[in-house]
Amino acid sequence: MQVISSKDNDIVKNIKKLKEKKYRDLNKEFIVEGIKLVEEAVQENVEIKKIIICEDCANSGLFDKNLMYEIAKHDCIYVTEKVFQTISDVTNPQGILAVVAQNATEQIKYDEDIILVLDGIQDPGNLGTILRTLDSVNLKQVIITDKTADPYNPKVVRSTMGAIYRVNVIQTEDLPNLLKIIKKHKYNIVSTSLDTKNSIYDIDYKKTAIVIGNEANGVSKEVLDMSDKKIKIPMLGKTESLNAGVATGIVLYEYVRQIKMK
Repeated sequence: MQVISSKDNDIVKNIKKLKEKKYRDLNKEFIVEGIKLVEEAVQENVEIKKIIICEDCANSGLFDKNLMYEIAKHDCIYVTEKVFQTISDVTNPQGILAVVAQNATEQIKYDEDIILVLDGIQDPGNLGTILRTLDSVNLKQVIITDKTADPYNPKVVRSTMGAIYRVNVIQTEDLPNLLKIIKKHKYNIVSTSLDTKNSIYDIDYKKTAIVIGNEANGVSKEVLDMSDKKIKIPMLGKTESLNAGVATGIVLYEYVRQIKMK
């Protein structure tokens, strides 16, 4: 078994490049790190390009034998602990990471009641929470604008807790035009806004594209103007608005409540 001991090795350098968005976009790849995320990548049959393992960690018995058996079916590369530290993105790495193909797509599936649209969500933690929540209600796609945080950012990936493998990400540079196409498929465009009397409880979520706006500025004016309806979460206290991840969860689970009651 060959063990890479130089941080200047070409394979190591190419993996380190994936810490930057421009290289993730160029290669259509991203990094997942940690035992759970690598294990889920194997279980979900995602396209795994490489698995990088810290030699000392592998020899310590930290990894489950079944996991070692499964990852052996892939292109595995062993590196020294020192080299692994240079490619890891966490403070206390578990000694395993994988390079996987992005699941970005341009194709919208029109067989779901809800299409979630994120108009400029910028906080990686919020985006990760939203993807995880989408997965929890069994929705399989999300549309994001070019002003939204990178879904393949390591912080986003970790906070999705594996949902990144199950949610297709559709990226657009022209959201208004894409929403016009969605409207042609008989979907209503519903945007969250503080400037409305309509509650999230006042609408039927069947065939609805729900737009969640930027944390500071909300949904863009152009999108608001073309929306069929605007909705807001009722606030009983003095707080005027909620974290975007929390707000999305509340809206999506109102959809769940409605379909469960039918």
